[in-house]
Amino acid sequence: MQFYSQLPARRAQQIIADVVALVGVTLSVVLGVAVGRLILTLAGFGRDIEGAGLDLQRTLGDAATTLGGIPLVGSRAEDTLSDASAVGRAIAEAGRDQQQLVATASTIIGIVIALVPIALIARYWLVRRIRFARHATEVRVLASSSGGTDLLALRALASVRPALLLAVSADPVGDWRRGAPDTIAALAALQLRDSGVRRP
Repeated sequence: MQFYSQLPARRAQQIIADVVALVGVTLSVVLGVAVGRLILTLAGFGRDIEGAGLDLQRTLGDAATTLGGIPLVGSRAEDTLSDASAVGRAIAEAGRDQQQLVATASTIIGIVIALVPIALIARYWLVRRIRFARHATEVRVLASSSGGTDLLALRALASVRPALLLAVSADPVGDWRRGAPDTIAALAALQLRDSGVRRP
């Protein structure tokens, strides 16, 4: 398969377009990772909440154990503080949930930010490059087949700009119908050049 034009000027344009597309893909990935990391910093708030909840749970648990040894009121105070320490556990769990939510959001948003430009690049650059490669390969094979020159000349009559056709001959269609070899060869050369293929 012919991925690049055999004509130097067009090949240079294709290489520049490929480099620009690859730079665009790289920048999209870098931007997606950067945004994901930026969002992930919000998980610090969840870590603070989790730490505060664990501290509250530990403090109330220690107080419950300490007050539990006091006669008469100790068991009641211990039960109350043990129940209150469950609030600290709930706060810690909320902090962990927030961290998980932020981590998931940072991953999804980072991927979306990277994929949207990559999808646009693939749509406009990759599709065009694949189309060119297939077309150039088909034209190259056609040019080397018997009767390929006539068919390429006919394709030139259908697709090449009229000014270029008139530069070949004052009556390119008539010359093609009459089988004028010089005109047919010139028209085929126009189609080959338009397809990025050198004359075999």
